[in-house]
Amino acid sequence: MSVLTVKDIKKHFGKVDVLKGISFSLEKGEVLSIIGSSGSGKTTLLRCLNFLETPDEGSITVGQKCIFDAGAYVKMSDAQIRENRLHFGLVFQSFNLFPQYTVLKNLTLARELMEKKKPDGLSKQEITNEALELLERVGLSDKKDAYPCQLSGGQQQRVAIARALSMKPEILCFDEPTSALDPELTGEVLKVIKELKDTNTTMIIVTHEMGFAKSVSDKVIFMADGVIEEMGTPEEVFDNPKSQKTQNFLAKSFENI
Repeated sequence: MSVLTVKDIKKHFGKVDVLKGISFSLEKGEVLSIIGSSGSGKTTLLRCLNFLETPDEGSITVGQKCIFDAGAYVKMSDAQIRENRLHFGLVFQSFNLFPQYTVLKNLTLARELMEKKKPDGLSKQEITNEALELLERVGLSDKKDAYPCQLSGGQQQRVAIARALSMKPEILCFDEPTSALDPELTGEVLKVIKELKDTNTTMIIVTHEMGFAKSVSDKVIFMADGVIEEMGTPEEVFDNPKSQKTQNFLAKSFENI
């Protein structure tokens, strides 16, 4: 059964059609990489999935629950939007950590607020223990008391990944997670993402790292001009692209490596 089904998502800003009917599905544990030139609609798609934007048409289903249907759309309350967002974890390209809090507090803050609302929610100590386990997974146990300004860009992004995981989302989304990093720091972040794949984490990765996308993905989508120009396995998209647009994009991308 699909963990995520996206059907005919469309989004426009004024007269500009940014998404022109995006449809795909993901099974539990699958990794989907979305590639394409700037302006193709990749980030807008992620923002629609995370309810940072509201699609104009289409539907989003997580498991067997339709969490958005534009055809039957009634304006959602802030509480409903927050609940829908919990299905997705989003890691931004600019980290978006709270600078005034320690690494550990960055991981526990939102989880504590969420658990307080549950009659049988976890205790602060249980939440802290889970956060410490996540920091160990991303190799930052020794930085739990540090502040974001004391970390390298790669370390900050690893904290951001751990923070997203702390909310236990069904799908973890990455928006160009290495675009703000130099090559050395890029490697440490990509290593963490690869390790997540081994833990059966379902992921959607918007990336310009073609070699990484080819090695880590189960599915690849190439977007161009707001549509899915090509979709398939890494072998199909990277080694045998059918679309001329895909061929041209990949030729330019691998030229720059």
